[in-house]
Amino acid sequence: MQQKPYRSSIMRTFGAAVTGSPSMSTRAGKDIITRDPQHPGSLGTAISEAVELAMTTPNCKYTLGSVLNHVALHQTIIGLEAEKQMAMAGEYPDVVVACFGGGSNFGGIAFPFMRHNLKDGRQTEFIAAEPESCPKLTRGEFRYDFGDEAGYTPLLPMFTLGHSFKPANIHAGGLRYHGAGMIISQLLKDGLMRGEDIPQLESFDAAMLFARTEGIIPAPESGHAIAAVIREAEKCKQAREQKVILFNLSGHGLIDMSAYEQYLNGDLMNYHISDADIAQTLKSVPE
Repeated sequence: MQQKPYRSSIMRTFGAAVTGSPSMSTRAGKDIITRDPQHPGSLGTAISEAVELAMTTPNCKYTLGSVLNHVALHQTIIGLEAEKQMAMAGEYPDVVVACFGGGSNFGGIAFPFMRHNLKDGRQTEFIAAEPESCPKLTRGEFRYDFGDEAGYTPLLPMFTLGHSFKPANIHAGGLRYHGAGMIISQLLKDGLMRGEDIPQLESFDAAMLFARTEGIIPAPESGHAIAAVIREAEKCKQAREQKVILFNLSGHGLIDMSAYEQYLNGDLMNYHISDADIAQTLKSVPE
């Protein structure tokens, strides 16, 4: 609620009651707040509270939005449409880029093109752009871990920083998650894709350039993908080679203007996670 206040306002406009996570309305939330009263929340904490509410509320169902295999496969409508659009333009991507939180957005655009690498011998590169402050793909370990902070979910094979990992309070809430989806984790393990970590300020620099060039203000999450695209374009420029780069603009930033205002005022900063911090949170992963 504090990070994306306009989203909360829109939901409340249409009659929703919005409670920030972690909250005092669940046992998981109370435990997290008791351990750390200043906990900024994360996707992992929200999943814990949502799962608990679904388990304890009659006739309540929890609809998952990321991480699990069926969600990533459902999102492939994005890539299937992009494949047809590329064909209409007479092009095919050499590089596919998307921002990465739990994996559904990245898998959604990447999987349909990745099948042609596996079946037809294509050589497309796939880049998942994650925050430097939450680097599960680039610095995490492939382990069995819980999908939420409280440990309610089954153990999942994933690249993880540990389910107790507390992401920095960057303005890209959809990317603040300790682990990676199972299919994506296996693809990364098999060397079929790679992760790239993006500092917060670089993501906003890229988002501003995109807004002023294309007239679309991107979501802070999408800014990470744009930054990775710019990196790839700069490599092509230096190597004097041409590549077709496809990326997924996963959302607009019109309800994230409070984050842009802080960036424009110079109030945002980068966050770096030390190896010691990662090693500490990985201790919470079951053996």
